[in-house]
Amino acid sequence: MAQKQLITMTQKELSRYEIIKKLLNGEINGTDATKQIGVSVRQIRNLKSKVKRYDVKGIIHGNRGRPSNRRISEEKRNRIEEIIKKNYSYFGPTFASEKLEEVHSINISKEKLRQLMIDWKLWKPKPRKQPKKRHIWRPRKDNFGEMDQFDGSYHNWFGDEETCLLLSVDDATGKITHAKFDINESVVAVFKFWTEYLEKNGLPISIYLDKFSTYKVNHKNAVDNKDMITQFERATNQIGIKLIKANSPQAKGRIERMNKTLQDRLIKELRLANISTMEKANEFLKEYIPKFNAKFSVLPNRITNLHKPLNRAMRARLSQIFSIQDKRKVMNDYTIRFKTKFYQLNEIQPTTVYKKDIVIVEKHLNGEIKINLKEHYLNYTELPERPKREIDIKLIALTNRKPSQWRPPADHPWKNQFLRDKIRGGEAVLIEK
Repeated sequence: MAQKQLITMTQKELSRYEIIKKLLNGEINGTDATKQIGVSVRQIRNLKSKVKRYDVKGIIHGNRGRPSNRRISEEKRNRIEEIIKKNYSYFGPTFASEKLEEVHSINISKEKLRQLMIDWKLWKPKPRKQPKKRHIWRPRKDNFGEMDQFDGSYHNWFGDEETCLLLSVDDATGKITHAKFDINESVVAVFKFWTEYLEKNGLPISIYLDKFSTYKVNHKNAVDNKDMITQFERATNQIGIKLIKANSPQAKGRIERMNKTLQDRLIKELRLANISTMEKANEFLKEYIPKFNAKFSVLPNRITNLHKPLNRAMRARLSQIFSIQDKRKVMNDYTIRFKTKFYQLNEIQPTTVYKKDIVIVEKHLNGEIKINLKEHYLNYTELPERPKREIDIKLIALTNRKPSQWRPPADHPWKNQFLRDKIRGGEAVLIEK
């Protein structure tokens, strides 16, 4: 007795087999079979001839159960497994496939490697999540330099301590325009970042950022007092850059996704390069960013670069604009107090200084203190300690000339030219001598 063979068919194949059997039995014609199966007349003829010859096996694809012609050899599979487990066990499949091709000259698709890493328990597939709130994508800007998205990302980028990656991304191209590691997102760190950016790229039209305290006064009183601005807002106003403040992380989603990508890729690149200090990490960025941009940036809708180049006057004022500035009052003894320190103004000044004048104290990024009055830097001496008490100096003002100590004698012509004789009727009568 012949042994029966078990054939496994899908619901689609079973439905096709029943339709072809009806066609063979004359219950329907070829046109009807074409409409029911949804294939061409030629394919119906092929299926009909295969069912005639092989019966139910004619419906099943001939390669079912056979090994794929594109499968990788066991030797190559073992080599990939050894390399991945040794060097890239914490990498994602996409990044790992790139490293296999770049470093080890092994070409394998990211999807095939994903399947292998799942089998090796090195990758766990993530379930798809339905978004709670749907956000409509804002179209990119048309030109490079039209808008930069800026953010600070805190993470353990290298070593054991958390640091901040200050990052700007062009909205039109998705290109990283500048990146720098720093301790935090302070005013000084942000000022250094944008000074380097402007010297390298020029002035963008606008910057899109969040409402971190460095960029916006978040105190409740700032709602009614529009004059309350941060040092960064004051600097961008002076240099002519428009600030756009996002109300949610999704609003500046491009740089948020860029941060997430770099937290995956850049961290692993830094580990492969054995980098554990901020200085070496910033040097590494100079080589890494051009390669990253070449791989992931896109072409803008228009080719015009809207960055405004820095002219000579603006470049000379960069250190002044990106300095921490505070207003102070000149005291009666011509001293100025700033950050628990006291500064004595010199007697000779480039412009006239009166008591109670309001000056601007500038703390530059190099730590230098400058006192600005009417766009003139005043001459001063830092006092070693606080003055004993405020003294009302008789000097009316400080000028660009030292007051003369000379006084005309009693017999000087200025004095004896006219003599006051007497007062008549409430008025003075002057008699020439």
